[in-house]
Amino acid sequence: MRVLLTGAAGFIGFHTARRLIERGDEVVGFDVVNSYYDPSLKEARLALLAKAAMTAQGDWRFIRADLTDGAVVRKAFETRFDRVIHLAAQAGVRHSLTHPHDYISSNIVAFLNILEACRDQKTPHLTYASTSSVYGANLKMPFSEHEGVDHPLQLYAATKRSNELMAHAYSHLFRLPTTALRFFTVYGPWGRPDMALFLFTKSILAGKPIDVFNNGKHSRDFTYIDDIVEGVIRASDQIAEPNPAWDAMNPDPASSNAPYRIFNIGNNSPVALLDYITAIEEATGKKATIRFKPLQAGDVPDTYADVSSLIEAVDYKPATPVCEGVRKFVEWYRTYYSE
Repeated sequence: MRVLLTGAAGFIGFHTARRLIERGDEVVGFDVVNSYYDPSLKEARLALLAKAAMTAQGDWRFIRADLTDGAVVRKAFETRFDRVIHLAAQAGVRHSLTHPHDYISSNIVAFLNILEACRDQKTPHLTYASTSSVYGANLKMPFSEHEGVDHPLQLYAATKRSNELMAHAYSHLFRLPTTALRFFTVYGPWGRPDMALFLFTKSILAGKPIDVFNNGKHSRDFTYIDDIVEGVIRASDQIAEPNPAWDAMNPDPASSNAPYRIFNIGNNSPVALLDYITAIEEATGKKATIRFKPLQAGDVPDTYADVSSLIEAVDYKPATPVCEGVRKFVEWYRTYYSE
């Protein structure tokens, strides 16, 4: 298939693009390659994608541009795509507290441009990244797509929930099939430097203390990158359809009488943060020096994904154990940074 993949230089985008290229798809990557974190890491990912295209059956072309530029997006869509996978976004909870405008431009304006382009070109299916952060103040575990999510705890989550609502409007008005994927704490090789696993590994290997917030009383549904990619591609391949059982008197938030759906992608097995740190210690062979800190503004204390809808729809459930995933990340980190 011919696939447009935004955020191709990012963590999840890079891994997804590589998998699509390897299976023989024609992939057009789109990314502005900004400096939110070290651009050299993004450039290294792009170099690997170009190399993969030289040896795989698939094809690769890259557009270095900003999705907030509507004219550039329309130009890209002069090529007709069988699938659009929109993974580009301004991520990060902390950053949203100090740079809110970044989230409106990157997560709202850019997504509108993608929706409009998909509408104009009658794209068969748009799959896009949401986040477990949309569950916000919800405490009912495991988090289910079939429950309401109206109490975000930071602007990042609010913008991603806005994406889900915007997509529904386009699915309803223009019959554009859309699928939202709520990712749960993605980790693995080539991961983002602002994520806990990267920060903890870097400090532990350097013999420096790590800051552990909420006094370590967090749990997360850590989900390995290969599992995320498998879920993304399976969901993208299967075009969203209206739910024939949808009831407007008792509406299901995860589906619609329009071609619209929402899936969680998580490991369905939350791990205590201190146990996660233990896995890093075992993988590095070094003991962490921990500085306990209070809960940070905007943090969700615990996450736990109900993935029953994902299993039913695409016959897949993430299952990589944390100890295995952390070990693979540490091996990559030591190689990449010559530790």
